[in-house]
Amino acid sequence: MNLTGALRKKVSAWMPLEDLLPDELPAYVRSPAYFFGVAALSSMVLLILSGIVLAIFGPHWWHADGVGHFVNSLHFWCSELFFFTLTLHLWTEFFKGSWRHGRRLTWVVGGIGFALCIGTAFTGYLSQTNFSSQWIGVEAKDALNATGIGAFFNVLNFGQIYGFHIMLLPLILVLLVGFHLLQVRIRGVVRPYAAKPQEEREVEKLWKHKKPKKGSTANEESPPMPSDQRRYYRGVRMMPYDLIREGLFALLGVFIVSVVLAAIFSSPDEPPLTLQSYSQQSPVPFITTAMNELSGVGEIGQYGPPYNNSNGAVQSIGSISLQTLAGVTVPVDVAKFYVLEPLSIAAISDPDLASALQTFSAASDKQQADWEDAYTKALPDAKVSSGNLVLADGDYGPLPVMMNRLLGLGTSGALDGLLLRSGGFYQNDFTKPLLFLSEDALSTRAEQLNLLGSQWGMMNETGNYPGQAWLWLYTFWYQVPPFNTSSNADLLVSIIMAILTAILIFLPFLPFINRVPYYLGIHRLIWREYYKDVKKAQIPEPV
Repeated sequence: MNLTGALRKKVSAWMPLEDLLPDELPAYVRSPAYFFGVAALSSMVLLILSGIVLAIFGPHWWHADGVGHFVNSLHFWCSELFFFTLTLHLWTEFFKGSWRHGRRLTWVVGGIGFALCIGTAFTGYLSQTNFSSQWIGVEAKDALNATGIGAFFNVLNFGQIYGFHIMLLPLILVLLVGFHLLQVRIRGVVRPYAAKPQEEREVEKLWKHKKPKKGSTANEESPPMPSDQRRYYRGVRMMPYDLIREGLFALLGVFIVSVVLAAIFSSPDEPPLTLQSYSQQSPVPFITTAMNELSGVGEIGQYGPPYNNSNGAVQSIGSISLQTLAGVTVPVDVAKFYVLEPLSIAAISDPDLASALQTFSAASDKQQADWEDAYTKALPDAKVSSGNLVLADGDYGPLPVMMNRLLGLGTSGALDGLLLRSGGFYQNDFTKPLLFLSEDALSTRAEQLNLLGSQWGMMNETGNYPGQAWLWLYTFWYQVPPFNTSSNADLLVSIIMAILTAILIFLPFLPFINRVPYYLGIHRLIWREYYKDVKKAQIPEPV
């Protein structure tokens, strides 16, 4: 048995070259609805190319260099065009019922690809290393932590997120898109709906077979092969069509539009917040946050998994908490990380600070709590003099020395570096500084930029730029009851979005729902020329 010949024969039956690269297509593909798919594919190609250039030169280049920022702007506008055309492609394919006639797998793969595109875009925003990436990260962590995913997928770890965005997710996406296109070319574009439901069911019955019976041939009596486009388009008026030329024209058009938009509007790039800028601009709030961390009453200290074993932000449905089940995988000792450890390092060359730390450590828990309570109450009236906080007289123990030294570490920029220390060579995990900033600094700045959750913030962008429109439905739920008042909102919204995504992907297998496009009638607008031909009896309806 010649295995090579057998394989070639099987492949040629399923993927004949004339169907993979046809020079004729049905006349109804002239509808504008067929443009969105190729435009989305062209945008994706440009996204990958511009992303490769950005990855080669790194974050400093796209922030500080003019050429780098232009490439970043090109990447941004390609992303906007990609999701715009991809969404239109999704809806037009829905109205056409493109899963019909044995094309369920094509739709499922496309639906999975659509969901993956959102994940890829999400990691892209997290990889910007600007304020948007910081704010989206600290906001998104709550939803991921509530579902338990945050225990393994840390959105505040730039190294992990960057790897997902530039390597893993694009690779999977390219494979999915390639398989999706292959399925489209093997089976061809779906025929318009028949005029009557009974006729449509007859066509569906004929083409739902995956393969002919053994020993049969593709004739009028045997079930057709999925790739038998000649038989599938029987009776349909065909027209010359150059797929490669149309693809190149679409690629050129999207490129020109992206370049024009990038040149005129640039792209958003709000500088990131740092502990240095926070402590310099808001020394009292900075020390207030540090005191909350030292006493363990701050938001992060009371958060819960994956940072600690508290329960302040633990979400559940009834007695089930995926967040608790996932456990503590990113341990954050707030008092140690944000106050005691940085000060102990600085105390090596500072005898006064070393003495203050020793006094604080030797005191009882009650004495420490009394000092912390008195100091925290006096902070709102504190004044700044020569880089130090001056408080009214009181029994604060060693805290004035400790907090002023911590303020000095913050304003000098040393604290930023100390919090990035992880014991490894590479320092690209921003979890510790971002959690500290999330207590006050990030939310204060986000409110000024209209990025809070109550302001539809997750889909907004800094400045007057289009934001993450693909997040509109996710953001919508947070604006309506009961989600906008529920302590378990993140978990509830995540479950709803997971269900809706599953419905989208497996729509072809849902009875009655998969017939909705036919009764909506929008397909008659998409294929109006075809139905005009049918009405004139120029094209017989399929049976």
